[in-house]
Amino acid sequence: MDKLTILADAAKYDAACTSSGTVRGGMRGGIGSASNAGCCHTFSADGRCVSLLKVLMTNHCCYDCAYCVNRRSNDLPRAAFTPRELCELTIQFYRRNYIEGLFLSSAVLKSPDYTTERMIEALRLLRTEYRFNGYIHAKAIPGADPGLTYQLGLLADRLSVNIELPSEESLKLLAPEKKKEAILAPMAQIRNGSEQSKAELKLYRHAPRFAPAGQSTQMIVGATGETDRHILRLSDGLYKKYGLKRVFFSAYMPVSDNKLLPAAEGFKPPLLREHRLYQADWLMRFYSFRPEELLDEEHPNFDANVDPKTDWALRHMEYFPVEVNKAPYESLLRVPGIGVRGAKRIVTARRVGPITFEGLKRLGVVMKRCQYFVTCSGRMLPGLRCSPESVYRRLAGLEREALPEAECEQLTLFGEKTG
Repeated sequence: MDKLTILADAAKYDAACTSSGTVRGGMRGGIGSASNAGCCHTFSADGRCVSLLKVLMTNHCCYDCAYCVNRRSNDLPRAAFTPRELCELTIQFYRRNYIEGLFLSSAVLKSPDYTTERMIEALRLLRTEYRFNGYIHAKAIPGADPGLTYQLGLLADRLSVNIELPSEESLKLLAPEKKKEAILAPMAQIRNGSEQSKAELKLYRHAPRFAPAGQSTQMIVGATGETDRHILRLSDGLYKKYGLKRVFFSAYMPVSDNKLLPAAEGFKPPLLREHRLYQADWLMRFYSFRPEELLDEEHPNFDANVDPKTDWALRHMEYFPVEVNKAPYESLLRVPGIGVRGAKRIVTARRVGPITFEGLKRLGVVMKRCQYFVTCSGRMLPGLRCSPESVYRRLAGLEREALPEAECEQLTLFGEKTG
């Protein structure tokens, strides 16, 4: 339990609030299962969504990365699980219904190969001796032998390789022992191995499954000076080149007094910036936005007051208002307040009859944002005539006194009508 206290706390900096994305049914004589719906979610003390037992194999590390709490120069309690101890812990937690799967990461003990071998042994025991068939997400260690990474992928459902920092320059500055090539090489291997596995499964359904839930990565935000535009373009490139399922963003937490990092005193972790990046990531993955649409050289960072979709809409009012009874699905997706589900419902509902503003509300549309960008049967809401600047102030939650008196009156009338 002492080891668990140390190693579970050290693992909280790994962001992995994701569904499993894989199917692994129950089997006779075994325990556990994984489904497309993913594992049940819990929340850690720092507010991050955790769906698994998230723990490090060890926090002993041979690297001295300035931004990492487990760096070798840091004076903190150290611990390491043996493969057998980790298996017993996982099974006992599963039997108590605390968890449904395992997220296994590790600091680099001795060498990448040695660390990966210990992780493989733990997962091999879980899958074979303990017959555990639940979801397992494992961190691939950059610099490990490709053969070991392949073995790890045969035992885990999802692999991830942390890209750590958004640029090679920052990596050289804060983690000189790590190389960009060493991080990208296992990403390419996992992509190729996953594609090969899918091809083999089409020919033979009992072929070995390599990382069936794909791969993900994580980068630290706020430790260095890269803009949101730089981070977003990097994420888009990773999705396209390596077929990643998710890119996770982790707001930098001050764990070091290194002069190359933001001073710990008075520093607030950029949690809102992390949130905006996740919103933009969602827009790229499900709303067909491109990075260059959301941010450009004149606007290299996201607005802290409004979400990226609303910010884009206010800067491109030439596309609005959108007529909900006629607009194509792709145009509806770009309206603030209308999500994927809402757009699909609108397309289905308008086949029966014209949609009204009250109907939009019943379809689950967020009228607080949507009302400024749509018309129903060619009409906007009565009395709602506001400039982009006043709409921005309203949606940003600024004081009502900041609005012109006439516009305040119009908005108040609208508020009374909608409750």
